[in-house]
Amino acid sequence: MASRQRSLTREQLTEQLDCYLDLMRNVPYSTDSTVPAANAGELIAHALQMNKFEVEKDTIGDIIILPREQAVLMTYYRNNIAHMLIMPSLMAAIITQHRRISRDALQQHVEALYPMLKAELFLRWEREELASVIDALASEMQRQGLITLQDDELHINPAHSRTLQLLAAGARETLQRYAITFWLLSANPSINRSTLEKESRTVAQRLSVLHGINAPEFFDKAVFSSLVLTLRDEGYISDTGDAEPAETMKIYQMLADLITSDVRLTIESATQGE
Repeated sequence: MASRQRSLTREQLTEQLDCYLDLMRNVPYSTDSTVPAANAGELIAHALQMNKFEVEKDTIGDIIILPREQAVLMTYYRNNIAHMLIMPSLMAAIITQHRRISRDALQQHVEALYPMLKAELFLRWEREELASVIDALASEMQRQGLITLQDDELHINPAHSRTLQLLAAGARETLQRYAITFWLLSANPSINRSTLEKESRTVAQRLSVLHGINAPEFFDKAVFSSLVLTLRDEGYISDTGDAEPAETMKIYQMLADLITSDVRLTIESATQGE
């Protein structure tokens, strides 16, 4: 599902699963979390037995495809483990976009977005724990060859850029949703909470249609309601209901850098007629 075309070669899928398994084994989400004992090849074989996927063969090898009609059903499985991989996915998204970034800048990005992620996915870490979590994940990503560390900067490793990009895609739709709400707040600081939630869902539905996002929760009312409440708790919306324009625009610009230009244009065009 992280792949734009919902398809990967068997080799790519194996490499991606190895990445996820190693992340969860070497930097476990919690002491209570468990990871399958099977290797990537065994997991793929088991998944294919579910008859949810199609396999196309050519002279080079197998291409494993998730049909469109199965994509919505598969979001259930993805959402069940989203909390376990969202942090490395967010880090991958930031590193992929910047291609090189200092540890301090990476931590600033993560800390700015973490309150929304924590509220939405019920993440276990407190803000003061983030530095050690980021360091542990960065070390594991370096061990896997996804990134290199040079003079306290994290650099993308071109040899494994596809794996890093697919890891980053795990945070893609979440970041798009946040970008929608922060853009609407920036464009109309005096918008009331119910209107902000409603307009956020409307833009999300448009984004879903125009960009082929097959996930019902992408424009779920409860998700946006929780997000808006978190923004109030974090001070982006004042007690009088107005947004803090400088702060909301700062976060929007951070998010805009992490989404594709076509998605950004769709979001920003939603308010141009107002």
